[in-house]
Amino acid sequence: MAVSPLRRLLVHARAHRGRVRLAVLCSILNKIFDLAPPLLIGAAVDIVVRREQSFLASFGFPEVQPQLWLLAGITLLIWTLESVFEYVQRILWRNLAQVIEHEVRIDAYSHVQDLDAAWFDERGTGGLMAVLNDDVNQLERFLDVGANELVQVSTTVIVIGSIFFGLAPQVAWMSCLPIPFILWGSVRFQRLLQPRYAKVRQEVSLLSDLLAGNLSGVATIKSFTAEQREVERLRVRSDAYRDANRHAIALSSAFSPLIRMVIVLGFTAMLVAGGLLAVEGQLAVGAYSVLVFLTQRLLWPLTRLGETFDLYQRAMASTTRLLDLLDTPATVRSGGRPLPLTDVRGELRFEDVSFRYPSGGGFGLEGLDLSLPAGETTAIVGSTGAGKSTVIKLLLRFHDPSSGVLRLDGHDLRELELGDLRRAIGLVSQDVFLFHGSVRENVVFGRPDATEEEIVEACRVAEAHGFIEELPEGYDTIVGERGQKLSGGQRQRLSIARALLKDPPVLVLDEATSSVDNETEAAIQRSLAKVAVGRTTLVIAHRLSTVRNAHRIHVLEAGRLVESGTHEDLLGREGLYAALWRVQTGEATTTTR
Repeated sequence: MAVSPLRRLLVHARAHRGRVRLAVLCSILNKIFDLAPPLLIGAAVDIVVRREQSFLASFGFPEVQPQLWLLAGITLLIWTLESVFEYVQRILWRNLAQVIEHEVRIDAYSHVQDLDAAWFDERGTGGLMAVLNDDVNQLERFLDVGANELVQVSTTVIVIGSIFFGLAPQVAWMSCLPIPFILWGSVRFQRLLQPRYAKVRQEVSLLSDLLAGNLSGVATIKSFTAEQREVERLRVRSDAYRDANRHAIALSSAFSPLIRMVIVLGFTAMLVAGGLLAVEGQLAVGAYSVLVFLTQRLLWPLTRLGETFDLYQRAMASTTRLLDLLDTPATVRSGGRPLPLTDVRGELRFEDVSFRYPSGGGFGLEGLDLSLPAGETTAIVGSTGAGKSTVIKLLLRFHDPSSGVLRLDGHDLRELELGDLRRAIGLVSQDVFLFHGSVRENVVFGRPDATEEEIVEACRVAEAHGFIEELPEGYDTIVGERGQKLSGGQRQRLSIARALLKDPPVLVLDEATSSVDNETEAAIQRSLAKVAVGRTTLVIAHRLSTVRNAHRIHVLEAGRLVESGTHEDLLGREGLYAALWRVQTGEATTTTR
């Protein structure tokens, strides 16, 4: 049996049960004192009509004037308490909503960071943003308003129902008669609304995906003059979102009018039947006044259940998506073995490693056996799709092998603390990502406690210090989203500086000089040659000129190891490496002429 989203949410909110109980108590007390004025009005009528025989006279106040002063004092006290508890319950509910919203968003984001890379490959950024932002906000809106409304409506029904049966049980049932129909209708509407709001949340994710993708690719859109086409795509997607909302609104808007027609029957029955009893002397005029006022106070607030259930269903649709995200298991889990950086030598081994991507494609690697000696520079080369990038993903445990074992200093990577493993590896990727912030903030991303001298030295080694000093604000210059204010070569050099500042025992260079000009590449290669001394360095390259000085070069083809050796050895074998070298140096073209 499926667990309701509300129950799942309560499980996640266990830490706040005390605050929830206090907020509920204050809401109940606020509503009890809010319901007191009709009783005060009835008591005032009773004093004026019955004088020395009034209800308050029985408490030792036979004179009318003292009774009125007593009633005024009670009124002042009740209104003060109502105001106090209204203030407190609003503070409690709103702060509780903010706290739970904050915690759910942080928990969801933290969990998302732990999920596997394959999970991200199948989802759009916009959809995730819709869950982490808009869905969390929907939950906050319900906790802010709807939860208190449900508590107060329940309190109203119980308190007024008790008063009715105490004052005039012979007619009380008339006022309460609509309540079962209202509750049944509310539950029925709730069930009908649930799939409609689930559809709304699905559509908003698709819309967010499209917007996020288009904003990231606006340069491509402009270059292909596809602006109008993309506007039409957005129009179609936005229309689908609007239609889903219209479908939900059509049902939710019908709730209050229908409930109002049921309510008026109970109100008119109480008005007539109670009036006849008062005329016949079977019901005191003051009591009749109380019943008339309380009937209105009992039934009319129930019309707001439509809005409350609307908020509730929106929140539960969003809660379902949030909690489903939190319940998504992470298959790549941290091991328990710590690995201090000072103990890492940097010896890497791939032992019969095979890997197939979860999307159902072919093997990324198959039966790979590799040894990367500690302190040496090892290169992996091959044509596009050979499996070079897969090696990095397995090394950083973005994925785990389908079979076989990867070892660092003899330890199975799956046994190591994930944080320790990744701290031991510095990655310079061909797909450079810079955060919206200053140059300094991006360089120290992997080591926030670095000194200014260490930052500058890392940038010097990466051949970045020169251009940084020429920027308007130097190291405090804002680089823009994804570093868009810098050139490709400048972004790449900052990425190298970021990895060097981390000072890892293992350095992985994935096409690290692919976005720089020849002059900058030569400078960076000289710098990297110095940095690689005494450090295990893995160079992934398509451009063979960047790896010719590696201690050992491994050639991959279709996920398999086909050749290994030094640059000179591989050229002498006249195999795949030699063929690639001739193509890249132009020898193959020259030979065919």
